[in-house]
Amino acid sequence: MSAVNVAAPNTVGAIWDDLVAELPVGVMLRDQHGDVLAANKRAASLLGLSQADLLCGRRPARWRLCDESGAPLPSDADLADQVFRMGTPLAVPMVVTRDGTPSARIWADHYPLNVHGRPRLLVLLQPVDDDVARSRGLLDPVTGLPGRLLLLDRLQQALVRARTRGTLATLVLLDVRQLAEVNARYGFARGDEVLSVLGARLRSGLRADHTVARYGGDELAVVAEHPNGTGEPIAERVRELAERPIRVGGEHLRPGVRVCWVTSDGSAPVHSVLAYAESRLHP
Repeated sequence: MSAVNVAAPNTVGAIWDDLVAELPVGVMLRDQHGDVLAANKRAASLLGLSQADLLCGRRPARWRLCDESGAPLPSDADLADQVFRMGTPLAVPMVVTRDGTPSARIWADHYPLNVHGRPRLLVLLQPVDDDVARSRGLLDPVTGLPGRLLLLDRLQQALVRARTRGTLATLVLLDVRQLAEVNARYGFARGDEVLSVLGARLRSGLRADHTVARYGGDELAVVAEHPNGTGEPIAERVRELAERPIRVGGEHLRPGVRVCWVTSDGSAPVHSVLAYAESRLHP
């Protein structure tokens, strides 16, 4: 991309056609405002748009991009701003819907570039399947829950929505304190079973638009968005679900857990929110 001269449209078109027009992945080039400068046919096809509509910003009625919970994604401008501020790539799972019905699931990898002194965003699109998600480390192989990387992305998106829409985002961390005891007494397979049961219980017992993730080791996490209040009711619901007995090795175990939460209006960066939650979980 460093050879592209944005001031010479004919040159841009020739290079773009030669390099990316027939690639098997969708490729888009956006400016710092999120506007599409160029895109190949595969990108338009994955998004369910014509190439002309994608390039000029037209979107059919009742066509939407959402996350996997059904919540609207940040705007193209907000996503571009997020990537440029962080200065690192960002992977965003997207669901294309028409008339409220999902029609495609896509991974969108965003890469910040500097092309002749101008900020540009390279976006690579490809269909989502569980194998792709697992191979990228986005899904935890033990529980099937989103892993730490995907959790960071979900939390970042929640913070962006909180900041731009005047809502709140809450992160809940759950430490299963007896997991080491279970591993020592019954083996690591039983410990994995405890985490899987807890993960499934949280997913079924919390709202569908809440993200339940494996944070790492013996910790799970929940990301929730709400219009007002604090994260305390969400944290208490997580605690109540997690402390219900689990049958392990022929015995009923009531997991000892520690739960903490932090609520943000989106003004704090994602790593600050995580650091504060961790400091409360492990004072």
